[in-house]
Amino acid sequence: MNAPKVMMQQPSRKVHIPNLLTLGRVVLAWVFVGLLSGVESRVLFADPGDIDRVGEIAHPSGALIIAATVVFIIAAITDALDGHLARKWNAITRFGRIMDPMADKLLILGGFVMLATPGFRATLMPNDTLFQVSGVAGWMVVAMLLRELLVTSIRGVYEAEGVDFSAGSLGKAKMILQSITIPLVLLIVALGSPVPGSTGRLIIVLLVWATVITTLISGLPYIGQAMKHTIEENARMLEVMRGKKARKPTKVEGPSGKQRPRTNKGGQSAKKR
Repeated sequence: MNAPKVMMQQPSRKVHIPNLLTLGRVVLAWVFVGLLSGVESRVLFADPGDIDRVGEIAHPSGALIIAATVVFIIAAITDALDGHLARKWNAITRFGRIMDPMADKLLILGGFVMLATPGFRATLMPNDTLFQVSGVAGWMVVAMLLRELLVTSIRGVYEAEGVDFSAGSLGKAKMILQSITIPLVLLIVALGSPVPGSTGRLIIVLLVWATVITTLISGLPYIGQAMKHTIEENARMLEVMRGKKARKPTKVEGPSGKQRPRTNKGGQSAKKR
């Protein structure tokens, strides 16, 4: 009789879809940053009466900014979709765990970096003063970058030791707020006249500051958890060191007055061969 053939079940092709979506988001993030790099600065007039006249005050690079906004929204949708499909199909891979956060950082941080560039700087007339129309200052971007680098380092070290450093509620709120702030700021800049004192300017300032503060605060739980784990680890090391000291042989004085280590008498260990 012929031995029965063992059929090896081939993995479904759909398990690769989440990874393809992640790769697509990386490409879209670069397209998004590339589009924003072509934005030119503009001139705004401090005339509140023109704030609602969109047709006359549109940004000269408005079409470019709107195209970048559409690309950002598509990329954000793929971010939600690839994670959902990976969990649903049990297709969580090492590639996905590495590339997914990298794609997120490239999209979000790339957006904030571009919002802080001279392309989003405006000249306010008639005083001929410069201001960042996007509301994003350079120090804000640096602070957000430092937060991401610190949290990534903490997670890399402690997750390698088996400690769970999954994103908490603050981390998820941070990501949602960032994903809302960037496209809204872009649309207000492209279609409105966010001069100081206008409604558009107020919305931009509130969104940007709320995002920066939430981003920085969301890093505190990671720091606290890392400090707690470090304290517990140091306490365990001290207990081990104390245990070793307690097991050292005690010394007693012999007949000659010299100290000698205490040894067990009798038994096989005391016999001479």
